[in-house]
Amino acid sequence: MVSADAIRTGVGILGNAIALGLFLSPVTTFVRIWKKGSVEQFSPIPYVATLLNCMMWVVYGLPMVHPHSMLVITINGSGLAIELSYVLLFLVYSHGSKRLKVLLMLLAETAFVAAVALLVLTLAHTHERRSMIVGVLCVFFGTMMYAAPLSVMRLVIQTKSVEYMPLFLSLASFFNGVCWTAYALIRFDPYITIPNGLGVVFSVAQLMLYATYYKSTQRQIEAVKRKTEMGLTDVVVVKGDANKAGSVPFAGGNPEIRAM
Repeated sequence: MVSADAIRTGVGILGNAIALGLFLSPVTTFVRIWKKGSVEQFSPIPYVATLLNCMMWVVYGLPMVHPHSMLVITINGSGLAIELSYVLLFLVYSHGSKRLKVLLMLLAETAFVAAVALLVLTLAHTHERRSMIVGVLCVFFGTMMYAAPLSVMRLVIQTKSVEYMPLFLSLASFFNGVCWTAYALIRFDPYITIPNGLGVVFSVAQLMLYATYYKSTQRQIEAVKRKTEMGLTDVVVVKGDANKAGSVPFAGGNPEIRAM
């Protein structure tokens, strides 16, 4: 008979794979930033927040804080490296006040996590107390990270469109939350259960919104497509008429204006 620990390990490995996919999902965004040499209007906040979350979970998974949490360390250590690379790219390709803001947030996070680790390891003398202190902070920051899509959900409701809420990310977030909630419940760990359980709830809400507004999104896309095609047709007709009349068409100008 398969032991509970073996099942927990298998679920944790699956959770590692899914979470790694989530961490790597913004790669296309950063390839675009690298090619353009600019961060454009992209915000560094999601990556800085995720970096802080990963750093806190790495501290939580340390053997001297919460023993037997190697799978927590492996995925959050990987996430830490990936998110740090995203933040460093923001530093390289941003300018002025935006670069300074990212640098200050990175330094503040590093100092905060280092201070938490130092204080916990020196002042708390049992695994239970250390796990509780770091775990409560992880619950707080993890819940904030999972709650981040709420603004996107509000946008979906307002626009009745899921264009800016990719189905892949919602599904991946759902399965990631399910895996880590199951992992935490097999050998009960409230600090992993709470944020990931909330993650499942938020993901289910996103999937319900996707199902609700998928058809209206398709109608909006088709309407925009038809308007674009009609606009292109009108431009072709106007240019054809202008050429027949011996006039010079002006891009974006009034077709009645003639060359002098």
